[in-house]
Amino acid sequence: MTTQEPLDHVATAAAETIAVLSVDDIARALAAELNLGPGQIARTITLIDEGNTTPFIARYRKEVTGSLDEVQIQAIADRAAALRALFERKQDVHRLIGGQGKLTPELAAQIEAAKTLQEVEDLYLPYRPKRKTRASVAREKGLAPLAEIILRQQEIKGDVQAVLEEHAQPFLDAEKGVDTSLEAYAGASDIVAEMIAEDANVRGSVRTTFFKASAVGARVTDPEKVAEKDPNGVYRLYYEFNENVTKLVPHRVLALNRGEREDVLRVNISLPYEQAQRDITTHYPIKATSPFAPMLSEAMEDGYKRLLSPAMEREVRVELTRKAEEHAINVFATNLRNLLLQPPLRGKKVLGIDPGYRTGCKLTIVDETGKYITSDTMYLHQADRARKLLRQMLTDYQITVVAIGNGTASRETEQLVADLLRELAEHNREAETIGYMIVNEAGASVYSASEAAREEFPSLDATQRGTISIARRLQDPLAELVKIDPKAVGVGLYQHDVDQKELAAALERVVASCVNFAGVEVNSASAALLKHVSGINTRVANAIVKYREANGPFKTRKELLKVTGLGQATFVQAAGFLKIANGSELLDNTFIHPESYEAARALLKMLPEGDQKNARPAERIAQFRQFIKLQHSLGRSNRNRGNAGASGEAAAWRDLAEKIGVGLPTLNDILENLEKPGLDPRDELPAPILRHDVLKMEDLQPGMLLQGTVRNVVDFGAFVDIGVKHDGLVHVSEMADRFVRDPLSVVSVGQVVQVRVLDIDIKRSRIQLSMRNING
Repeated sequence: MTTQEPLDHVATAAAETIAVLSVDDIARALAAELNLGPGQIARTITLIDEGNTTPFIARYRKEVTGSLDEVQIQAIADRAAALRALFERKQDVHRLIGGQGKLTPELAAQIEAAKTLQEVEDLYLPYRPKRKTRASVAREKGLAPLAEIILRQQEIKGDVQAVLEEHAQPFLDAEKGVDTSLEAYAGASDIVAEMIAEDANVRGSVRTTFFKASAVGARVTDPEKVAEKDPNGVYRLYYEFNENVTKLVPHRVLALNRGEREDVLRVNISLPYEQAQRDITTHYPIKATSPFAPMLSEAMEDGYKRLLSPAMEREVRVELTRKAEEHAINVFATNLRNLLLQPPLRGKKVLGIDPGYRTGCKLTIVDETGKYITSDTMYLHQADRARKLLRQMLTDYQITVVAIGNGTASRETEQLVADLLRELAEHNREAETIGYMIVNEAGASVYSASEAAREEFPSLDATQRGTISIARRLQDPLAELVKIDPKAVGVGLYQHDVDQKELAAALERVVASCVNFAGVEVNSASAALLKHVSGINTRVANAIVKYREANGPFKTRKELLKVTGLGQATFVQAAGFLKIANGSELLDNTFIHPESYEAARALLKMLPEGDQKNARPAERIAQFRQFIKLQHSLGRSNRNRGNAGASGEAAAWRDLAEKIGVGLPTLNDILENLEKPGLDPRDELPAPILRHDVLKMEDLQPGMLLQGTVRNVVDFGAFVDIGVKHDGLVHVSEMADRFVRDPLSVVSVGQVVQVRVLDIDIKRSRIQLSMRNING
């Protein structure tokens, strides 16, 4: 238990025991953790280190990674970064302890073997420079050897008091302020308490118990002022709160943290000394027959209560908060992804309405491509004039879709629109095709006042720009929502309580993933959309738009290389995600990367006969797939002699991939894209629900079955828009005919669901819904 003082050359040798951390080292360390092959991981890390983006690697380097998806690639990137940070910290600690001349070979080995940053910090703690402590004062008084005597727990026969006095005598020094044996032992005990509290083994054992058995408690900071500090009783649940740390769910952690920040609650995490004592005595056994046993016992308890317990409480709070924030960020990111990937409403002119009382409802029409046409204002209190204006705009511009923002006066506006649509339907059956949808306008005002909005519509005021955003969100949610801060879209929970830097990074990854998943039409995309494409930054995105404005639409992907700042490296990362619908090259309207064009053309030549210039590959590929199957059935396709036992059809496809010079995953992608040129994966999702009549809370009855759209998913359930003023809540206990731990495993933002009304509280504007026994 003593710290030996090594020779300088020994310390230096120990400090040099850690070698360079290689990619293969990282791969071997992560293989079991991620359940992937070391080779897969190593090759993926190499791609990441070379500057390739996650979407690019996932789509265009499948042969290299073994077809890993974006989630797996990001996990590799995150864990590799964490291991490198751990390695760098180990080197720092080696250097810092070695510089003190205290790095023994044993300590160096412990540092090298540490698997977490916390273990490294525990090992470094006794050597970390500190401000003055009770123990450091005692050391200055020369009491460290006496502390070692207490720790050794010698069994010495004789009168206990005499033995204690005898061992204390050498340390009495009036000049140092040690006048009595009691003062000597008090100082030595302070050293013992700190040594025990800073022992890496002790901290590891107590930490484990703390994370299993400690209790989280909360009380109001000032009972007399609770009504003033928490007038709405937001934190009522936590006024007298106590729960085991293992049972505390993430949203409660964040709620407790917020309540503490707002000075409503006082939160603590505690573990009685009796529960931690066994962990400590395992490493520092107390010998009852030693005269120094009571001192070690008292120092141990003092070290735990004064030093170790507060440190463990901080660690648990930090870890609980980290996990809760990570969970909240993941929920937000999942909801955002589902929102961004809502299917576009293509080929429709849209009348957007931004509801309002005092300033009126702003009306804006955009054409099928989202181009602004005209705008006007109607006032709800002038009902006749409002209906006349609305009717005129619907008929003059042949509008079939109305997008109504969900802000103030949205339901009154909805009632006006629904009444008019009913009236039009009575006079003209074709008018029945007109539908409307309530659109979440969260962030529209942020966009309307942004520099991007001013550049796009310099002659329009902010309210008009906001209404255009509402209309376009129905036409193409992804293209419009990328223009605003993801945190403003309204699908998160506790987003203001989490680490804002981590949240921003996670949401940016989601936006980039969605943009690259859907692909971008380079001749119509805004700079706000283009900047999220793999390899492209804001400067290059703006340059693409300027080039397009100056030179007209891009005719080929190769023309992108003429854009200032878009070099070959950027082109490789971005080209496959940038589509050209009406260009001179068919393949430019697919996800096929230009580096695979030669292979794609070779494949086209192998397809059944057809006009190669004006080919319609989809039909020919379908015939080709049948041809391969036929060849297999006739026993003529099993030419892959190196794969004994493999199916003939699979071998035929591998042969084909080899002939055109690509791997099998790339061949599959080429075939899929040739079958469906211009494919937007979002189009395969269910279309948004358009309504034709309005529903009020007063119309609801328990037991009523309705169709709704999921607007937000949180830990305790999902909020569903069923067409009334307020979204209804499907509690997690009502989400399925089975136990549901995670609501996201059942529903997602934008999903259309069938629900049954359980209860309506008109006074509190609350609707309880259920998804259980819907078909019963």
